[in-house]
Amino acid sequence: MKILVIDVGGTHVKATATGRRARVKFASGHRMTPRQMVAELKAATTGWQYDVVSIGYPGPVLHDQPVREPHNLGGGWVGFNFQKAFGCPVKIINDAAMQALGSYEGGQMLFLGLGTGLGSALVSHHGNVIPMELAHLPYKDGGSYEEYVGLAGLERLGKKKWRKHVENVVVLLRAALLAEYVVLGGGNARLIQKLPPHTQLGDNANAFRGGFRLWKKP
Repeated sequence: MKILVIDVGGTHVKATATGRRARVKFASGHRMTPRQMVAELKAATTGWQYDVVSIGYPGPVLHDQPVREPHNLGGGWVGFNFQKAFGCPVKIINDAAMQALGSYEGGQMLFLGLGTGLGSALVSHHGNVIPMELAHLPYKDGGSYEEYVGLAGLERLGKKKWRKHVENVVVLLRAALLAEYVVLGGGNARLIQKLPPHTQLGDNANAFRGGFRLWKKP
């Protein structure tokens, strides 16, 4: 079975497929609709062979369907028929959950994506991925986790204080969710100088691995 994996982000869409070393990448942005995304992707992957599609979506997903419009893209994602658009079976998962699945190395793992916001997912024993929405839970002084360890927190607090909050959040959430280890992904994870105990850095490329794993039984 050949799989096309698509990682949809607020600034770029990236894709690869089974047997392909090369990846395609093109700009997304706040005006991109799902119909435009599919059209650009098909143009960029002319000649590619695939039987099924995995999509990492920047928002909550339920039963392989987005349930909320993305903040940094155009409208029309909720209710869009991706299976009809691609002409084959499609699985859609939250983008943080897809990267978490690709980062998984056994046991119970918590994934935290340090980007514009805070992506989160738990992968339990045997590789069952549980998408989570921890970003907007209350954390400190009336502010949410996202407001302290997302991009807004980094810009407001500065790197030194931001790193301290990241360490604190990792320790708190790992204990609360009984995770054996934590993987930090997202664009701002590279700014962490000293990792908290039982924590490791992820790789954005793991999103593609997660997309391939999505079609395998846990």
